[in-house]
Amino acid sequence: MDGSGIRGAETGARIAEFDLSLTGVRCAGCVSRVEKALRQVPGVVTADINLASKRAHVRAIGADGAALTDAVAGAGYGADLITLEGAGQGDDKPPGHHHTTHTAGGENAGWRVALAAILSLPLLAPMLGLVPNLPGWLQLILATPVTFWLGWQFHKGAFRAARARHGSMDSLVSLGTLAAWGLSVFLWLTAHEGHAPHLYFEAAAVVITLLLLGRWLEARAMGRTMAAIQALMALRPRLARLRLPSGDVEVPVAQLRVGDLVVVLPGSTVPVDGTVVEGASDLDESMITGESLPVAKQAGSPVTGGSLNGPGTLLVRTGAVGRDTMLARIIAMVEGAQAAKAPIQRLADRVSAVFVPIVLVIALITFAGWVLAGSGAETALINAVSVLVIACPCALGLATPTALMAGTGVAARSGILIKDAGALERAHAATIIIFDKTGTLTEGKPLLTGLTPAPGVNAAEALRLAAGLQAGSEHPLARAVLDAARAQSLPPPAAQNSRALPGQGMAGTVEGQALRLGHEGLMAELGVDITPLADAAATARQQGHSQSWLAVQAGEGTAWHLLALLSFADEPKPTAAAAIAALKAQGLRCVMLTGDHEAAARAVADRLGLDEVVARLLPEQKAAAVARLRGAGGTVAMVGDGINDAPALAAADIGFAMATGTQVAMETAGITLMRGDPLLVADSIAISRRTWAKIRQNLFWAFAYNVVGIPLAALGLLNPMIAGAAMAFSSVSVVGNALLLRRWRPRAGAGR
Repeated sequence: MDGSGIRGAETGARIAEFDLSLTGVRCAGCVSRVEKALRQVPGVVTADINLASKRAHVRAIGADGAALTDAVAGAGYGADLITLEGAGQGDDKPPGHHHTTHTAGGENAGWRVALAAILSLPLLAPMLGLVPNLPGWLQLILATPVTFWLGWQFHKGAFRAARARHGSMDSLVSLGTLAAWGLSVFLWLTAHEGHAPHLYFEAAAVVITLLLLGRWLEARAMGRTMAAIQALMALRPRLARLRLPSGDVEVPVAQLRVGDLVVVLPGSTVPVDGTVVEGASDLDESMITGESLPVAKQAGSPVTGGSLNGPGTLLVRTGAVGRDTMLARIIAMVEGAQAAKAPIQRLADRVSAVFVPIVLVIALITFAGWVLAGSGAETALINAVSVLVIACPCALGLATPTALMAGTGVAARSGILIKDAGALERAHAATIIIFDKTGTLTEGKPLLTGLTPAPGVNAAEALRLAAGLQAGSEHPLARAVLDAARAQSLPPPAAQNSRALPGQGMAGTVEGQALRLGHEGLMAELGVDITPLADAAATARQQGHSQSWLAVQAGEGTAWHLLALLSFADEPKPTAAAAIAALKAQGLRCVMLTGDHEAAARAVADRLGLDEVVARLLPEQKAAAVARLRGAGGTVAMVGDGINDAPALAAADIGFAMATGTQVAMETAGITLMRGDPLLVADSIAISRRTWAKIRQNLFWAFAYNVVGIPLAALGLLNPMIAGAAMAFSSVSVVGNALLLRRWRPRAGAGR
């Protein structure tokens, strides 16, 4: 099998993935024919084409790149296999790294548009009353290079389509402009001496000029829709400073291997994913996560390739290179979303598949009708040409992919990665949103929410002793106590004989005092009277807080006395309440599923304003709960971050994974949130709905344009120039409408 162009292979089925860059594909009808040709290649499983980027993505078993490009050529179009240079372990180019936008350069360069305009304006000037009518020979000289040289791309495309025995957008343009040019030559050559016939050279030249202008503007706009991909790809440095025993040397990033030590200098880009070994600095991760604030890094901190280093020098141990890096996966995901075909696009494809033959029939009927009506062959031909020109289904083919590219691009810049068009469609239709609790709506780590001292005990002194007792512990509750003491500038005293009491708590001696910190059962075993703080304990339990009791023994053999009650809770994230409010304002019902106990779950749900909460669930029970809600009607979205959330994410109609969680969750979900900010969920729903609205608007106007324009042209109410201008304007307007999505701004994240 030809390995070039293979983006990856799936084990077992051995499905290879190919990307092809296409030429000559200009309308939805072209897309339909090329997809049909590719799917007829033996071994091809799926073939999808993005008209906006002029790229095809093919999944096949046993087929090679040559067979695919031959199939495209057989359909009358051109194709080049997009190759991965050196796609080994150290390759720093992610799948599909090579981009070609044929419409942006070459045959649609700006100089062609300018030259066509210069040659066409003198032909148009007499119609505007600016100059007298030009002699026929001069009109011929001006119109011929525009029609045949600058407009050659249309005739070439029409010839290839005819050779493949089908029609295309180029067929309509070529037939129309050649008919106008040919009729003009005939009328000029057969005119009686002294008679100046009305010629239509300006129609052929101006139509081609307008179409070239429309395609040039369209190509420029397409470049803007791909800005997200280009910006992400620009983050990848080509060189890295590798630390060797002999010293530091600069090497291509492609040569790095897992385990290598890489030096990241101040102000440079981190070349790999890895872990900081030495040094401290602040990293700008905004292009990866969408987070605008710098993130502090020190020894042991993870770093992501593509981040911009701040003032410090870091020594990083490489953890991932090439296609395994976070940046490569992000680029692949965004490319996949932009290349995917939305289910709604199938309607446009089905219409376009039969569109050109129908238009040709309508043009023939128009010609025949005007001839039979006695208007003459000249008028009949001009009206038939108008039908051919205005019917080009460019706008119809661009309606969906341009909106998808713009929507997924602006979402990616905001830290929202949409896996494919299907995920976008399901997200916009969501009616129920389900959240995991720990790490999704809450911080995922306990905080000391309260310390209630016993009568006569100083609260700060009790906290200081508790921190000293737990200074050497790695338990999450111990870290919460130490963080609270640090926040109050209380240095923990040294502890002697500090030890864990399995299943009970901690024991040790601090400043000559024996201390015990643990649950209520430990206090009962020590004979500690906890009734003075019974009311505080009851309140903490009602709020779902965990509790620890601190007791002291002043001297050996003396009674134990109560010092304080410590309450712990996994606090909601700062934006969690705002996220729930935003989702409810969007009409979604908000539900929380958690494995935590009922009181803690209910306390969080009440604080955040959730509609429903289900507690004490195992992972498989979460998936069952999701299935139950789906069965009750509506489209269900699930938000999670851990391995235990993967079954529920898969069971939902659409899954949202926090990238701060596990890779398993990210691979299961349709949408990945690059920051652990719940507001990104509301932003995801908002941008999916906005994008879907743009798709519907574009399809409506594209259909309406042809439905209205063709009858007007057939009735003689549009001349070819106006028809050409309207066709070009329709394509540009569809792209322009999609680009309005770039003005969308997320609620999450400050400073953007």
